[in-house]
Amino acid sequence: MSTTVNADPAELAKFSELAHRWWDPESEFRPLHQINPLRLDWINGMVPLAGKQVLDVGCGGGILSDSMARRGAQVTGIDLSSKALKVAQLHALEAGTPNVNYREVAAEALAAERPGSFDVVTCMEMLEHVPDPASVVQACATLVKPGGWVFFSTINRNPKSFLFAIVGAEYILKLLPRGTHEYAKLIRPSELARYGRQAGLELGPTRGMEYNPLTRRYWLSDDTSVNYLLATRKSEL
Repeated sequence: MSTTVNADPAELAKFSELAHRWWDPESEFRPLHQINPLRLDWINGMVPLAGKQVLDVGCGGGILSDSMARRGAQVTGIDLSSKALKVAQLHALEAGTPNVNYREVAAEALAAERPGSFDVVTCMEMLEHVPDPASVVQACATLVKPGGWVFFSTINRNPKSFLFAIVGAEYILKLLPRGTHEYAKLIRPSELARYGRQAGLELGPTRGMEYNPLTRRYWLSDDTSVNYLLATRKSEL
């Protein structure tokens, strides 16, 4: 792997070790399975996916990619974890998911290869795992067509998110494996907004995502203090 690739080898190894469990809804990836309908409906509500060319950056095992393809989009999922991509490809074959393909390529490399190629770009739960998140945001902006949408989701950086997303989720509730997130890599909404503006993206709606450990239910809200989603749009000029 080139040293210029914007990826942390330790992060890739971490998710590769768990790759075979990606599609087990009771595994470490249970939270992703639970929040996926919320993410999917939010995106589809803003940009109806049917017939759209969609890129899913940091697709992992393909949970979001697969569901967007089933909404009628032509989906390309990219990641740098070979094992996760093999799992995604196998699931698409087994499930007979149409119009989805996967590639092992960095967002920055694909941006150089295919600028302005996609109607919609998604980058979910990924920015907090890379050394240079601003570089990924710029790549997403380059990849989307003028007038197209880019959707991000990540985790805020503050004492509450440390308590909820790391201590609570990883150590107390054991929703995620320990070490899934590093506090220093979490991204404040103001920082993500700055990356977006610097990349030429216009800021759209923001939503928070909350979790009730008693009912084990997730929902979208206006509270962006922990998990949050941001919609952005590339100017048509």
